[in-house]
Amino acid sequence: MADVGIRNVVKRFGKNEVIHGISCDIQDGEFIVILGPSGCGKSTLLRLIAGLEEITTGEISIDGKVVNRLEPADRDIAMVFQNYALYPHMTVYKNMAYGLKIRGMAKEEIEKRVLNAAKILELTSFLQRKPHQLSGGQRQRVAMGRCIVREPKVFLFDEPLSNLDAKLRVQMRLEIRKLHEDLKITSIYVTHDQVEAMTLGDRLIVMDNGYAAQIATPLEVYERPENMFVAGFIGSPSMNFIRAKVAEDGRGVEIPHVGKGLSLDRPVSGRAGHEVVLGIRPEHFEPAPETSALMGLIVDHTENLGADTLAHGHVGEGAASLTVRLPATHPVQKNAILPVRVSAKHVHLFDKERGSRIA
Repeated sequence: MADVGIRNVVKRFGKNEVIHGISCDIQDGEFIVILGPSGCGKSTLLRLIAGLEEITTGEISIDGKVVNRLEPADRDIAMVFQNYALYPHMTVYKNMAYGLKIRGMAKEEIEKRVLNAAKILELTSFLQRKPHQLSGGQRQRVAMGRCIVREPKVFLFDEPLSNLDAKLRVQMRLEIRKLHEDLKITSIYVTHDQVEAMTLGDRLIVMDNGYAAQIATPLEVYERPENMFVAGFIGSPSMNFIRAKVAEDGRGVEIPHVGKGLSLDRPVSGRAGHEVVLGIRPEHFEPAPETSALMGLIVDHTENLGADTLAHGHVGEGAASLTVRLPATHPVQKNAILPVRVSAKHVHLFDKERGSRIA
């Protein structure tokens, strides 16, 4: 096990800068998830840590040792890829043992490590099968087993569950988390799936166009997003954004198209009379009597998800569309007017120009 230091790391391809000075200290035994949309630089950052790409400037250290100039094989890491990368002509046992064999490890030690990893991953009964005789989840476990037998200082995961169906992804997600709790090896995991990120990570690095938009625990990212990008990316459905104006006394906001204001639980300093963006998550709206409602949502269409119903609609002409999450027991019809309210503690304020969070 080891800590990993990422200090002011920059990556350029020619004149095109794709990673912009990212810094993060990853603690020994921590599970870090690098999260973001396609093209944000998350896999590039992982490849820089692995040594598969050369950093332009900055420093990466593993277990206190700077590894900028070390080859991947010398960094004491193990990587699990999206496509498994198994040898099709080898059995499960040989796939897991091969890396140790070419390192010249004793046959008895190889057998001990492979059998131990197979037991952890429940692969003991599949050791003599070849990859084409396995399911997708079993192949992914073999790929993980090949890493476990190495006993590396750091695990790197590059979207390992992307090729699995939804039910199997849930199962494998739980297995990866359990594996980490058992082995306690420092792990860095790349994904575009926020559910994976929220359930697996001790901390998240949320990436936006090569920048670390926020580095925090999953709960902190959800409850206190640093900017509108993070707020809109985390959460499903994503956060609603509404144009608003801070009241002259700084103790509330006025919302166009609604005709009502919303009192805040604490005053907004230095923003009196300024236009802002109000952020409210769909799950934080709640149905209310018309007399105490903040707004009446004109329902355009609904999605019944079983336990919940999503109501999509708008408030007044020209207003942005909004999404409200309701209990399935609360029926709502298209074109109905749904009165809703929200507690001030669930309201987020963002700067209209920069998109940054307003305290």
